Amino acid sequence: MCDFAGTQGAKILIIEDDQEVLRNNKKHLEWEGYIVYAAETLNDAKKAVASFRPSLILLDVQMPDGSGYDFCEEIRLMTASPIIYLTCRDTSEDIIRGLAAGGDDYITKPFDLRVLSAKVYAGLRRIMDYNADRSRGAGIIEIPPMTINMLNGNVIVDGETIQLAQKELQLLAYLATHAGREVSSRHLLEAVWGDTSDISTGTVKKHIYSLKKKMNFTDESAFRIRSTRNKGYVFSKLMDKPEW
Repeated sequence: MCDFAGTQGAKILIIEDDQEVLRNNKKHLEWEGYIVYAAETLNDAKKAVASFRPSLILLDVQMPDGSGYDFCEEIRLMTASPIIYLTCRDTSEDIIRGLAAGGDDYITKPFDLRVLSAKVYAGLRRIMDYNADRSRGAGIIEIPPMTINMLNGNVIVDGETIQLAQKELQLLAYLATHAGREVSSRHLLEAVWGDTSDISTGTVKKHIYSLKKKMNFTDESAFRIRSTRNKGYVFSKLMDKPEW
C-alpha cells in the first residue's frame, strides 16, 4: 500500500456503469484505505451524494441515464467535494466543458491505477491543505457581514446561505483573505488548482464569473470582485477604496 498519509478513511463515491471498471477501481481504492461507495446510475449517485456525503467523487461522463457534465453542475448545489472525471472523452473541448461544469480534474480511460491513486490523493490533500492554511476558527473565515465556511462549502451573507462549488469557494476564500490587493489570474490558478500545466487562465475567468453570479456581486453589493487592467482581480468591501 502506498503512503497516502492523512487521507485514509476518506469517503469516495464512484459513479460508473462499466461493471469491470467499477469493480477494479473500488477494490483498488479500498485497498488504499478509502471507504468506497459505488453508484451505477446518476439517480443512485444523487441519493448517495446526500446520504453518503463523499469526500471526493469519481464521475464517468457517459452514464446510461444522463450526462456526467450535467450531473456535475447539478450536484454542485449539494456538495463542494472535489470531482474527478473518469472518461474516454479526451478532447480539449471535453476537458474544458468538464472543468467549466464544476469538475476539479480529468482522467482519461484507460489509465494506470497508480495514476488514479495519485489523483485522488492530490484532490483530497489539496482541500485539506487549503483548509488548514486558510482556516479561521475551525475552518471559518469571518469578513462581516460574510462568513465563509471552508468545511461545508457554505457562504453566509446577511443571513442568506449560498452553496458554492469547491473551486468557487477556494477562489472566494483566497481573494477575501487578500482583500484590497490585486491577484493575477496566473496566481489564482496556481493557488487554487495547483498543477496548472493543462489549464488556461480562462478557467479562472469562467469560475470567477460563476462565483460572482451565485454571490450576486455587483457594484452596489456589500462585497465585490473587480477585474483590473492587468487581467487580475481585486476583492473589496463597499467601504474599501481599491486603486486600479
